[in-house]
Amino acid sequence: MDAAMKPPGLLQGKFIFKKLPNGNLDKTKVVCTLCNAELVYCRSSSSLKYHLNAKHPLANAEDAGPSTDVAQGKSRRQTTMFECNRGKPVSTALSAKLTNLLAQWIATSCRPISVVEDDGLELVLQAATGDPSYKLPARRTIMRRIHDQHAAEKAAKNEKMVEARCVALTGDHWTSVNNDNYPALLYTLIDASWELSFALGGFDGALAKCRKVVGHFKHSPANSDELNVQQASLGQVQEPLVQDVPTRWNSTLEMIKRVMRNRDALYTTLSQQKHNLALPTNAEYEKLAKLEKLLEPWRYITELLGGDRYVSCSVVLPGLCHLQHVMKISDDDPAYIVRFKAAFTKDLNQQSEKINLEWLKVATALDPRFKDLKCLPRAEREPVWAKLSELVKREEPALQPLGEENPEPPKKKTALLLMGSDSESDEETPEDNTVERYKVEPSASLDQCPLKWWSDHTAVYGKMALIARKYLGTPATTVPCKRLFSLAGHIVQKRRSSLSPENVNKLVCLSDWWKKEK
Repeated sequence: MDAAMKPPGLLQGKFIFKKLPNGNLDKTKVVCTLCNAELVYCRSSSSLKYHLNAKHPLANAEDAGPSTDVAQGKSRRQTTMFECNRGKPVSTALSAKLTNLLAQWIATSCRPISVVEDDGLELVLQAATGDPSYKLPARRTIMRRIHDQHAAEKAAKNEKMVEARCVALTGDHWTSVNNDNYPALLYTLIDASWELSFALGGFDGALAKCRKVVGHFKHSPANSDELNVQQASLGQVQEPLVQDVPTRWNSTLEMIKRVMRNRDALYTTLSQQKHNLALPTNAEYEKLAKLEKLLEPWRYITELLGGDRYVSCSVVLPGLCHLQHVMKISDDDPAYIVRFKAAFTKDLNQQSEKINLEWLKVATALDPRFKDLKCLPRAEREPVWAKLSELVKREEPALQPLGEENPEPPKKKTALLLMGSDSESDEETPEDNTVERYKVEPSASLDQCPLKWWSDHTAVYGKMALIARKYLGTPATTVPCKRLFSLAGHIVQKRRSSLSPENVNKLVCLSDWWKKEK
């Protein structure tokens, strides 16, 4: 358009009046020359400037020149990414990525599907993307993505299952709020890359006082607030007390530790309140300190055996041996400690009778950290090596990949062909000395990963490495399987009681798989 015929502009030509079909100008409406947006004009350029700042901050800053902010002594700042992206619609690829991440977040963090109907979450994503028109995906879309992600993860797990020579299975079941019964089947294996896809006696009085004191603060927010004030005044960490639960391991130990750490804060707080509670006496505090020292090794062993991201089966016997050593009665032990150790050892021996001792012995021998078998009596060590030698003889060689041909027939088949021969010069297969070589191998350090050790020695020990994958891949306890129940409890709640069993299984599996991959 010729400059003489161009409609008059506003704000240095960034806006022009709208031209009517008859050629006249509509002085009540203007058009942005940068984006062709039509705006209402009421003889004020305030709304036009707002449009420039919101939609075209770079063009507005360039035209402002040094005569504005600089002349007025104002520092100019660099435009942020958010300002540059403001107003641009979210691309299809980014929208799909956001939908996948939302589905992953819902499954991993046990969020209800209805969270995608939350207006607040939509506002957050609109601000993050700079697109005020962004809309959250529908619930059905999220469920489809969860199904797709579960199918993809399940296929990947199945591939490992197909390649596995042996798998350890752990089972249990749980009941939801709808009284639906769910079986939980946890499989554990070591893949080709060597990755792992109490008695209380003599302390009743002191523990009973601890439980009453803890209950006094746990059941009253006001009492808890007063305790926090005293903790802060003493320069201590503001931490809540812990109530022990019979079904939760080590909760008694944690209750004792919290009460012992907050002894002064508890005394000061309770002295300012009207109550009929009795704190433990000095003698009882001494008892609790000794009980804490006795239970600490048990906590360490139970947490070690309950792991699911490292080898645990081979640690059972060394762990039990350590506990037996800790619980040996000494001449300096008072009578209540003697009773406790005796009761603890008796219960430990009864529990040990239920374990598969022969399996654990072989697993311990196959762990390069404990292969000296010092956790066993001397008379029981040699039979373990004899058992392992027998397993090596019976172990079949690794399956050959499809499409590859043997350059020569197996020795066993060759021997069958020669059975009718009268020749006595046939060479016999020499006895496999793999186990003997492994026995004299230096033991690994306690902080070394046994799977890494076997990964580095697979070519050296051949069939024995395959046996190690079988035995070391077995979990020591059912704790990893029971963790699925706690996870499921976060998913199946009253607000989500309408979830179908199929979707419950998929959400539980996805959350468990993704958390283990972190």
